Amino acid sequence: MYIARILYPVKVLGPGERIGIWMCGCHHGCRGCSNPELWDFDEKYHVTSAPIMDFISKIAESNRIDGFTISGGEPFLQPDALRELIPFFRRFCSDILVYSGFTYSELKRRYPDILSSITVLIDGKYIESRNRNCFLRGSDNQKIRILDPQMKDFYENYIRGNTNRIQNFRAAQGFVSVGIHQPGYHQDLAENLAGKGIIVD
Repeated sequence: MYIARILYPVKVLGPGERIGIWMCGCHHGCRGCSNPELWDFDEKYHVTSAPIMDFISKIAESNRIDGFTISGGEPFLQPDALRELIPFFRRFCSDILVYSGFTYSELKRRYPDILSSITVLIDGKYIESRNRNCFLRGSDNQKIRILDPQMKDFYENYIRGNTNRIQNFRAAQGFVSVGIHQPGYHQDLAENLAGKGIIVD
């Protein structure tokens, strides 16, 4: 499997303090994508499930896990990885939120077993011209689909009245900015960094 990053605690892509997993590989090619560096199946991110599971277990030893958010890249280009990882994640928390550029109807035809194991699906390609700062969604064509009926009221209360926020993590090669970004954020970020004397290629 190809996993680019695992971050904790992610507080801006689902309720509570979550483990965020970013998978590699995507062919949607959405203009303005916030993670174009994850489009390729880069061999430097190739990993077996064992170290991923060990890392998650270590986080869980001394931290509360309120859920998992899986993004990318396109997670459903690695269905076998999802089939292996999601049951393991559910040992710690059953709240699994997954982002996908595929539509729900496409995924239901191809991967009904995976959909039955997740709590929330946010589906549809990102359309930059339709980025209207919708909560949890990059663009307003995307839908928040609560697939677990037992979590319906919980998620509806969470979604109601909430707003997008950005969360920054220090990483080995700088910072990772997590959350739903507004249009043009790449340029805004570059200008802000340039003001601090940091030039981004």
